[in-house]
Amino acid sequence: MTGHHAHLGAVPPALPLLALALAGYLTLAVRAGSWKGWRPAMFAGGLALVAAAVTGPIAAWAATDFRGHMVQHLLIGMLAPLGLVLGAPMTMLLRSLPAVHARRLARLLRGRAAHAVANPVTALVLSTGGMIVLYCTPLYRHATANGWLHEVVHVHFLLSGCLFAWVIAGPDPAPRRPSVVARLAVLGVAIAAHSGLSQLMYAGLAVDLPVPGEQRRGAAEIMYYGGDLAELLLALALVATWRPHPAARRRVTRATAGHSA
Repeated sequence: MTGHHAHLGAVPPALPLLALALAGYLTLAVRAGSWKGWRPAMFAGGLALVAAAVTGPIAAWAATDFRGHMVQHLLIGMLAPLGLVLGAPMTMLLRSLPAVHARRLARLLRGRAAHAVANPVTALVLSTGGMIVLYCTPLYRHATANGWLHEVVHVHFLLSGCLFAWVIAGPDPAPRRPSVVARLAVLGVAIAAHSGLSQLMYAGLAVDLPVPGEQRRGAAEIMYYGGDLAELLLALALVATWRPHPAARRRVTRATAGHSA
């Protein structure tokens, strides 16, 4: 029995943390007066996807079949982060904190560290690059043999997925958020990287995966089509949440007024 399999039958430690996160978010939503609307539902949906990935049939499938592992990582690293980010938890926190603490948090978000982390290239390297390292190096072998390392990989994919979704389409404030064109370009690179990695996985080239060929090819198909779906949803979120810069809106308004006259 591997360290990964040893977790089956026990209550995953992530569940209490997920319940705590949901309770904290709902408390903030009530304090901020923002309970109504779809954002709490998106945040709760993101947590539900994480819970579904680490418990029940998906977790059991992932422990014995590489295709289940890929579904698990698709939920944790791509679909759940989109729901969590669209829930705008930072906005909830800023609205509910006392003014002095909210100003401190806002200064932290404007700091150099936040600028470096919130860079789209940084987010791309951590999310997509992490996936390449996992499947193209011995890391996957070690993760399946060590339960603690397997959990670390899960946490990494969840956090890096949230970072990438926030940088690309998150409604929460971000320092010096790049233009829509730049973010779409980074998203295009991520799509190309996922596509390339899934094709290499399908062919069994440049990957280090000690799994049967049938499972490897099935997982590659899940990565290819599931990744496309998740990235399409992220692109739709970017377009849906995009608002023109105030100066651009004024130019459009003046141009429209002049044309009408």
